[in-house]
Amino acid sequence: MAPLTILIGCDTFTPNVNGAARFAERLAAGLVQRGHDVHIVAPSTGWGKSGTFTEVVEGQPMTVHRWPSLRWLPHEWVRYTWPQVASVLARRTLDRVRPDVVHVNSHIMGGRFLIHAAARRGTRLIATNHVMSENILEHTTLPEFLNRAFVKWAWWDIDRLLSKARWVTTPTRRAADYLEQHTSIRDVLAISCGIDASKYEPDFAPRSANRILFVGRLVEEKHVEVLIRALTLLPADLEVGLDIAGSGEHRRHLEQFAAELGVADRIVFHGAVSDEELRGLYTRASLFAIASIAELQSIATLEAMSSGLPIIAADAMALPHLVREGVNGYLFTPDDARAAAERIETVLRLPHEERVRMQQASVEGVRVHSLDHTLDVFESLYRDELDRGIA
Repeated sequence: MAPLTILIGCDTFTPNVNGAARFAERLAAGLVQRGHDVHIVAPSTGWGKSGTFTEVVEGQPMTVHRWPSLRWLPHEWVRYTWPQVASVLARRTLDRVRPDVVHVNSHIMGGRFLIHAAARRGTRLIATNHVMSENILEHTTLPEFLNRAFVKWAWWDIDRLLSKARWVTTPTRRAADYLEQHTSIRDVLAISCGIDASKYEPDFAPRSANRILFVGRLVEEKHVEVLIRALTLLPADLEVGLDIAGSGEHRRHLEQFAAELGVADRIVFHGAVSDEELRGLYTRASLFAIASIAELQSIATLEAMSSGLPIIAADAMALPHLVREGVNGYLFTPDDARAAAERIETVLRLPHEERVRMQQASVEGVRVHSLDHTLDVFESLYRDELDRGIA
């Protein structure tokens, strides 16, 4: 079939490290590999770094239109383009690229102007939602009584913008149901972010040390404190350590919290790591733990499963879709550090044969999240081959 010209609008993209950026990078690279002409719209990486460039992402060259932007000071890396500028650039970019389809991965900053411009032109529009309005609250700087009003407005804004799209997608069925409950949008498609499991190396050998691994942004919504507190509740004979990979504005608080609880010497804060270093952490870990209550999918958990790790996760939002109780891991009540510690101890005390079965279950469970399948589905949406009546 003839290749398409695809414009993907992102409010976060490399060098940012987060789930939405990783999804966009892998999607774009996979589409380039399949022969499509892919253009990315993303904020500039700094003052004076705007323009159109060829960038190599996930090993694939693509055209990236970097719009001039400023950093949103309450957040570590969020950048925004002035509305008047973004409105003009959205029109100019579509005039220049003339895409067959626009796929917007965020409606918050520049994405909203791409939505308006594409809708006015009648260009096929696909929208993927990675945002729960409640997750934005810690970055608004508004007082509590205004935050409540802000959440209502934010859901209205999502409804108003994403309803212009031919299709709206989100990574999991639970996230899709959540979006439909809060808006008038219907037929939201659950499409996994996808993962190339072949890039990860499961190790089924016995571990020489008990290491818990968490990977993600160090922000309030991830509830990493729960894992640190759980570490203090584990029996001393297990000699458990905790590896935390990721950066964020919450890191200093977490380091202080660990010191207050007396476990700072058992925790390694690795900060931002390379892909190679991250794969090594996954391979060497005993298990992966995540206490977040706001995951719309969790690419880090998919990576951990691809690496053959048992999963200990909060029973919240999309995480239960990835954990089969007692098969590839266990769930615990959100914010219950004691329950998390009990589940972690259960896994660490498993006989080797049972642990290997749990590891193999993780590897098997991630097969349904194949990146190739994700690319197939999005290609069908881009070509408008999916019948809304049977979606």
